[in-house]
Amino acid sequence: MEMTRIEVEDFLYYEASLLDEWKLIEWAGLFTEDAHYLVPPTDKLDADFREELFIISDNHQRIVQRAERLLKKEAHVEYPHSRTRHLFSNVRIRGIEDEIAEVTCNFVTYRSKREKLDPFVGRIDYKLTKVNGEIKIKEKRVLMDLDSLRPQGKVSIVL
Repeated sequence: MEMTRIEVEDFLYYEASLLDEWKLIEWAGLFTEDAHYLVPPTDKLDADFREELFIISDNHQRIVQRAERLLKKEAHVEYPHSRTRHLFSNVRIRGIEDEIAEVTCNFVTYRSKREKLDPFVGRIDYKLTKVNGEIKIKEKRVLMDLDSLRPQGKVSIVL
């Protein structure tokens, strides 16, 4: 399996545009059937989601449910939707093994809502693969460089 940094960057920029445009159903479609979307606690970035309580620990089914739920008016915390801007930098392919590319990048996601601007910063570790020639996310692990979730208090958007 070949996967270049340019292909990976283009894929990450596409993911960012889907999130910023609130095209969450399309975003959920970027994941493999056995995928995970993980946001570990800010004080245990290397935690195992099977053993620790995570901020977000979604399998494919929950990824789809999260996307559908956030698009509903009943999701009061995100209706009307926040304005977001997802930025990626320092994209690196750390290695490819068994058809899985381990990719890391730095990120900043800005969330604007009710006259407040909340920055989320850190690193994202991806496990990417190709399915029918298209890059898909097998795992997305968001490692926030925050001491706590203050002033946000929660993560109501997709990082």
